[in-house]
Amino acid sequence: MLVPAEVWTIAKAEQGSAVLIKPIGSDYAVPIFIGPSEAQAILIGLANRKMPRPLTHDLFLATLKKLDIKITRIEITELKEGTFYGRLILNQGGNDLTMDARPSDCIALAVRTKCSIYIDEGVVDDAGIPISAAKDEAHKQSDIESKISFLQKELDKAIEVENYEEAAALRDRIRELEGKK
Repeated sequence: MLVPAEVWTIAKAEQGSAVLIKPIGSDYAVPIFIGPSEAQAILIGLANRKMPRPLTHDLFLATLKKLDIKITRIEITELKEGTFYGRLILNQGGNDLTMDARPSDCIALAVRTKCSIYIDEGVVDDAGIPISAAKDEAHKQSDIESKISFLQKELDKAIEVENYEEAAALRDRIRELEGKK
């Protein structure tokens, strides 16, 4: 059964970026791993940024508008062998049309149009993670980034005073922490 959901956040993970889809009122979110260009497309939509030239999703929406077609909702419908599946539900002149689409494209379109997002409960059961675990991971990443920032400043100081042994040790520590991001 499909349930209403929302984009909870986009996070960096060991496997790349993940958009977390959270059913409304749930303590679980489903991480869908996406590439950097997909993450950028979703982030641009979430920020409601207008680009000087239309991006692919914006071009698609402009085309739909010219054809008098509206996106009524998106659906994340299943997870098979590690791959998520999605659908766009469109409406033209009172007739619903369904199109298969990658969930990342569906989400990029949904955040631009503010249409409803739905996710199948089975997908949440199979792939959902507790929100608390996602928050812990985000805090861990934030802590690592803070440490790297501090160490980078110390590295700059060590280079400035030509303390190259300390600089090399700081550089190695930064690389170690970057490997954990």
